[in-house]
Amino acid sequence: MNADATLREEICTVGASLYARGYTVGTAGNISARCDDGWLITPTDACLGRLDPADIAKVDAHGVHVSGARPSKTLELHRLIYANNADTRGIVHTHSTSLVALTLAGVWRDEDVLPPITPYYVMKVGHVPLVRYRRPGDPQVAAEIARRASSVRAVLLERLGPVVWERSVSHASYALEELEETARLWLMTTPRPDALDHAAIEELCATFGVRW
Repeated sequence: MNADATLREEICTVGASLYARGYTVGTAGNISARCDDGWLITPTDACLGRLDPADIAKVDAHGVHVSGARPSKTLELHRLIYANNADTRGIVHTHSTSLVALTLAGVWRDEDVLPPITPYYVMKVGHVPLVRYRRPGDPQVAAEIARRASSVRAVLLERLGPVVWERSVSHASYALEELEETARLWLMTTPRPDALDHAAIEELCATFGVRW
C-alpha cells in the first residue's frame, strides 16, 4: 500500500470512530492529512462515518484540486495551518457537542477556553483559544487560525466546534477527544473545579517534557 493509500485509510478509520461515538453527526466536520505532494481532505458535505477512501479529495501543494470528490469548504483553513506549522501532518475538525455547548454557555477565557483541570489536558491538549463566530468557510477565520498555528495545537470555533492539528490524523483525533472530554467534565461539575496550580503544571512539564 502506498503512502497516499495509507493516509486515506487512516482518515476513514478516524472518521468512522469519531462518528460512531457521537463526536460528529450528519455531514458535519472534516479531516485532512499532509502528503508529499500536497494533502488529502474529506469531501464537502461528507459523513465522516461513511467515507470512501477513493472519494477523498487530493489537493496539490498549491491548493489546486486534482482528484477525488470536491474538497471540504474549509480547504483554505487546512491549507493555512499546514503552511504555518511544518510539524502538522493531520487536522481534524468536528462539531463536538460538549465543546459547542461550551461556546454557547460561555468559555472560561477567550485565550483558554477551558482551565487545566486534568493532567492529560495539560499534556495532550494545551492552551486552546476561542475564535469568534463567522460563517463556515469564512476566509477571516482561516487567517486568524493561521496566525496561531505555530503556538497552539487547537482552537475552538464559536458555535461550530474544535479544529485540532497534530503530527498525524490519529494524534489530532486523540487530542480532540481529550479536549471534548475536558469540556464535558467542566460542564457537568458544580461547583466548577479549580485549575491545577502552577507547581502541578510545572511538575508535569518537567516530568513528561510537555510544553504549556
